[in-house]
Amino acid sequence: MAEAAVANVPAKAEPGEPKKPLLGLSFLENLAEMSVLRQLGLLVGLAASVAIGFAVVLWSQQPDYRPLYGSLNGMDASQVVDTLTTSGIDYTIEPNSGALLVKADDLARARMRLAAAGVAPTDNSVGFEILDREQGLGTSQFMEATRYRRGLEGELARTVASLNNVKAARVHLAMPKASVFVRDERKPSASVLVELYPGRALEPSQVMAIVNLVATSVPELDKGQVTVVDQKGNLLSDQQELSELTMAGKQFDYTRRMETLFTQRVHNILQPVLGTGRYKAEVSADVDFSSVESTSEMFNPDQPALRSEQQVNEQRQSSLPPQGVPGALSNQPPGPAAAPEQAAGAAAPAGPVAAGQPLVDANGQQIMDPVTGQPMLAPYPADKREQSTRNFELDRSISYTRQQQGRLRRLSVAVVVDDQVRVDPVTGESSRVPWTTDDLARFTRLVQDSVGFDASRGDSVSVINTAFTASLGEEIPDIPFYTQPWFWDIVKQVLGVLFILVLVFGVLRPVLNNITGGRGKELAGSGDVELGEMAGLDGELSDDRVSLGGPQSIMLPSPSEGYDAQLNAIKSLVAEDPGRVAQVVKEWINADE
Repeated sequence: MAEAAVANVPAKAEPGEPKKPLLGLSFLENLAEMSVLRQLGLLVGLAASVAIGFAVVLWSQQPDYRPLYGSLNGMDASQVVDTLTTSGIDYTIEPNSGALLVKADDLARARMRLAAAGVAPTDNSVGFEILDREQGLGTSQFMEATRYRRGLEGELARTVASLNNVKAARVHLAMPKASVFVRDERKPSASVLVELYPGRALEPSQVMAIVNLVATSVPELDKGQVTVVDQKGNLLSDQQELSELTMAGKQFDYTRRMETLFTQRVHNILQPVLGTGRYKAEVSADVDFSSVESTSEMFNPDQPALRSEQQVNEQRQSSLPPQGVPGALSNQPPGPAAAPEQAAGAAAPAGPVAAGQPLVDANGQQIMDPVTGQPMLAPYPADKREQSTRNFELDRSISYTRQQQGRLRRLSVAVVVDDQVRVDPVTGESSRVPWTTDDLARFTRLVQDSVGFDASRGDSVSVINTAFTASLGEEIPDIPFYTQPWFWDIVKQVLGVLFILVLVFGVLRPVLNNITGGRGKELAGSGDVELGEMAGLDGELSDDRVSLGGPQSIMLPSPSEGYDAQLNAIKSLVAEDPGRVAQVVKEWINADE
């Protein structure tokens, strides 16, 4: 036991007053008693904790920076920086991309300042201003033509780039040299490269507009010789496809506009009656875009009209007998007469009576005129001709009809009406009541008259009553609060505060406690126990004071003060910190073993 006591007793302490802490601070004394490596570790940990804390505080207080512009291409960066500095707007430059960043609160003000100062992206393309430059005395005709073509390309590129969806454009013109020989004549051609904004595209009508613009800007350039390509290599100027798509797009837009017009008419007639949100109406129009030309000619035989008539009456009489058939035979003299061979016999038949001679009957007697009583004479030869020509006109009508494209062929209207809401004047409760059949018929007539209902055309109008769901109209979703800029500012500050608290209470406080009062567990190995004669030891330790080292060293009385004083001091020590005393006793027992 004596050896164990001696082994646990450190260097002697001079009798007298207790040793004062270094500079009046007990933790400095404890820090001085630690090893050098432990001291360096504590100091480095404290410095790192303080640095991290300051960094977190600065990060939480740092404002939110936004890019001033997506790109500063075509802008004078020095002029932009000077304008921001003059306006007192803080800015920073992103090291990786080189983008100019300003505070989110100053973004709009910075752009207004730059616009007021006239700082705007400039066009780097060369147009007709290249012709204003001075040319050398020996400039060839080829260089003059090349400069003109370059200026024309720049002007066309500027014009194409002014479209909304086009970010930039380049135009290449192939203009062959004119030849005096017709067989060697070649037409010019053009190629257009358009760079579109991300997420945007050109409509077929816009591509056709670019083609027409370039074709009409270059002499003798045909539209079929213009090629339009985007930055992804897609061919946009297929003439056949463009014409078909353009026509289809126009027809579709015309149909939609017509349907919108009829729908608006239905709204105008039903909204004052039913109220907003109490009905839904849709109109479908069947439009005929075919082009028809027809010509018709009709006659009415029941209404003839005499247009012209011509009548001819001719009558000719002659006192001479017929002279025979005209010709040589009738101009010859008569032949010699021949006497009859038989003198007696029956009378010869009477021949024709010459014109102007008295007429005789079969008995040879003259025929008398009963009116005048004179003998009737044989008539002289006469010619009579009658001719009549009549022209009639029938009722004829000729019509030429060309039907207009976009004719409405059929119209369909569908209207759904919500139940009517009635409020009880006594209880104030609202209830839904369906519309009656008469009311629906009345609404149907209103809709028919508003859209110009035509039964012969096959139009249909349907008005149906049904209960709507509880949610009326389209609900506008609220913007989540976590997407707001102020929310992330608060989150950054809260995270900074939480990190500081964790750093203080989780790192700094345990370290400080360990420095100031955390060495109680090392009492058995580092505590000083000087028992002297209390343990029944004589010699060098008889006059020493007994002390237990720790954050607060407890000094025991010396052996000279008496047994009672030592016993009382030990009792008070056991009462205050029995664990420490038990550790000392445990060390004694281990030493004896």
